[in-house]
Amino acid sequence: MSLEQTNFPELEARFQELELELQNPELAKNQKLYSASAKRHTELGRLLSVWHRIKKTEADLEDAKVLLTDPSPDFRELAEGEIETLNQTKADLENELKVLLLPKDPNDDKNTIFEIRAATGGDEASLFAADLYRMYSRYAESMGWRTDVLSSSPNGVGGYKEIVFSVEGQRVYSHLKYESGVHRVQRVPATETMGRIHTSTITVAVLPEAEEVEIELKNEDIRVDVYRSSGPGGQSVNTTDSAVRVTHIPTGLTVAIQDEKSQLKNKVKALKILRARLLDRANAEQSRKISSERREQVGTGERNERIRTYNYLQGRLTDHRVGLTVYRLPEILNGDLGEVISEIAAFFQAKLLASAEITS
Repeated sequence: MSLEQTNFPELEARFQELELELQNPELAKNQKLYSASAKRHTELGRLLSVWHRIKKTEADLEDAKVLLTDPSPDFRELAEGEIETLNQTKADLENELKVLLLPKDPNDDKNTIFEIRAATGGDEASLFAADLYRMYSRYAESMGWRTDVLSSSPNGVGGYKEIVFSVEGQRVYSHLKYESGVHRVQRVPATETMGRIHTSTITVAVLPEAEEVEIELKNEDIRVDVYRSSGPGGQSVNTTDSAVRVTHIPTGLTVAIQDEKSQLKNKVKALKILRARLLDRANAEQSRKISSERREQVGTGERNERIRTYNYLQGRLTDHRVGLTVYRLPEILNGDLGEVISEIAAFFQAKLLASAEITS
C-alpha cells in the first residue's frame, strides 16, 4: 500500500477502537485474540506516530515559508535553512512510513532454530562451525536473547559436524533470517605446517520456530524410536535408552536428539526442531509458487548459494549478496554483528520498497 492509498484517519479510528478493546477484561480471557489485538495496536501506534510527525513537519514548513517574505535578509536566510532541514526531515519520515507500510513477514516476531553444519573442509570446517556458533551465541547475548543447544555432533578436535540451537527473544527471526546460506572461511589451519591457506564451507539454516497451532503433529504421523546415546567414535555415553529419533512419516523428515539424559527432554527438543523444519518446508513450497523475478526482488537467500566469506589473513568479512566488506573480522567473530546484520536487512528492505513502488 502506498502513502497516497492509505487512509490515516481511518487507521487512527481503528487504533482508538483497539485501545478500548484491550481494556476489556473479557478479551484477556482469549489469549490468542488478545495477542493479535495487542500486536495490531502496536503496529498502528508506530505507523501513526510517524504520520503525526510528518503532519507536524508540514505545518512547520508552512510557517517557515511565511518568513521568506520577511523584509529582513537575515530572517529570509534563516527561513531558507530551516526549509531545507524540514524538507529533508519530511523525506526521511516518509521513507520510514513507506517501510512500515510494506507487507509484513508473518515470521518476523518468531523465535528461531539455527542449524549449523560442516560442509567441505573436514576438521577445519567443523572448527569453523564452532566459531560461528560462538559468534551467533555472543551476538544473541548482546541483544538480550536466550540460546539453548537442542542437538550437537561434536568431534575430537573441538569442532562440530552439526549443531542445532534455538534463539529466543524479541523479533529474533527478523534480525537473523538473512543468515541462511553457505558461509566460506579462508585461513591457515593450526595443523598446517606449510602455511597454506585452506578454504572450507559450512551451511547455516535459520528457521522460524513453529507454534503447535501452526504445525499440528498427529500421533499417527509420528514414529518415535529410542536408543542408547553414543559419543565420538561410537562409545556409549549413557547407560539408558535416552536418545530419541522422531520421524515424520508423511514427509520422511527425521530428527535425532541425544544431548539430554532424559528421554522426555530429548523428545520435546526433537519435536521442536521437527515443527520448525516442517514450517520451513511449507514456506519453501509457498515461495516456489512466486515468480522468479519477484523472488529475486525480495531476496529469499537460497541456502545453496555462497553468501559470505570470512578471510582471516586480511581480517575481512565480505557479504557477496549486498557487496558489503568489513575489515574487522576478529570483533565480528566475537559477536559484534550489529553493523553487518543492519546493512543486510537494509539492503533487502530497500529491494522490497522498490518492488512495492513498481507494483503500486
